[in-house]
Amino acid sequence: MLSCITMIMAGGRGQRLHPLSRDRAKPAIRFGGMYRIIDFTMSNCLNSGIRQIYILTQYASSSLERYLRNGWLYLFRTGLDEFIETRPPQQYGGREWYEGTADCIYKNLNIIEKSGSKYTLILSGDHVYKMDYRKLLEEHWSNKADVSIACIKVPVELASQFGVIHVFPGGKIKSFIEKPENPPALPDDPASALCNMGVYCFTTDFLVQTLKEYYQNHESGYDFGKDIIPHLIENNSSVYAHTFVDENKKDEPYWRDIGTLDAYYDANMDLVAVDPLFNLYDMEWPVRNFNRQLPPAKTVFNNHEENRIGSAYDSLISPGVILSGAYVERSILSPEVVVHSFASVTNSILFDKVEVKRGAVVRNAIIDRQITVEEGDSIGVDLEKDAQRFTVTNHGRVIVA
Repeated sequence: MLSCITMIMAGGRGQRLHPLSRDRAKPAIRFGGMYRIIDFTMSNCLNSGIRQIYILTQYASSSLERYLRNGWLYLFRTGLDEFIETRPPQQYGGREWYEGTADCIYKNLNIIEKSGSKYTLILSGDHVYKMDYRKLLEEHWSNKADVSIACIKVPVELASQFGVIHVFPGGKIKSFIEKPENPPALPDDPASALCNMGVYCFTTDFLVQTLKEYYQNHESGYDFGKDIIPHLIENNSSVYAHTFVDENKKDEPYWRDIGTLDAYYDANMDLVAVDPLFNLYDMEWPVRNFNRQLPPAKTVFNNHEENRIGSAYDSLISPGVILSGAYVERSILSPEVVVHSFASVTNSILFDKVEVKRGAVVRNAIIDRQITVEEGDSIGVDLEKDAQRFTVTNHGRVIVA
């Protein structure tokens, strides 16, 4: 793994997650109460033995950089040539900002060339999944590939959101179509399409040569999925598909691009199921995170006569949470949330330091950090009223930012 350098793209604006992404990069958004979205890619790297990581930041990056510095930097031993380093746009190549996934890499070719690495692993910092990248690198080496792309089967009705891939026998990619309106299904599985996961392994010399030549001949179109990969396939480069091997230990492979508010909500709420699709409790493949030192969660009051009972059911309760005579069901409470007496929270996600005051009602909602729901207020009960104050999704989820 020391012959591999890793670039994590973490600068996306995440416009479809607005307003949650208004003041923070998408990878820095809370997930599952205790985690940030980037924790899953970072944990995959550490569990795969990858310890030379550049994180390419751009939009609203201060909270993400602070989180990585406080929570991840101590795991890397610089004396053994291990590192995690954030890289905002450096204004190389005559352009100020990253203008696509390939442009992120092109503007950092100098550090890739200086690294002396044989392979470059390119990852997205805003997906939730478990993957051992060593298996991708081993297959890439075995195939003598120029590029290897991790792929997963997706229901064909959803495949228009992704890059769709067709392969020859043996795994070499025949065609790559970015977000087609009518996605072609797999020949042996009409209900599914093979889709790009946004995980790429390049032979480093090939990557450097490809991007330099491409930029000499093109004035626009700097995205791997939309531009670079189709260009390489047309030129008969050795581009292979790697079938995703899930480390989640469930019957169905789990990979989520939580790019919309409803997708984000659904992926979070799955975690409170009795048997969730994504396993946070597997200590053989731990998902690491950083949270401040906080006291245990606490529930107080058990007054049945007044119906003043601090209780939570089918929920994830983080450290520092206090339920003071309140009712919580099927919800995710991030650190230091306080829910006061006679209040109820159901089917909701509460970020750090949210306070729900006495008698308030919260349903089917996402409440951003440090927001107070005032005494007697209700959210998620009257959607027409909520739409005048907050964001309401097509599926009736209320976002309070």
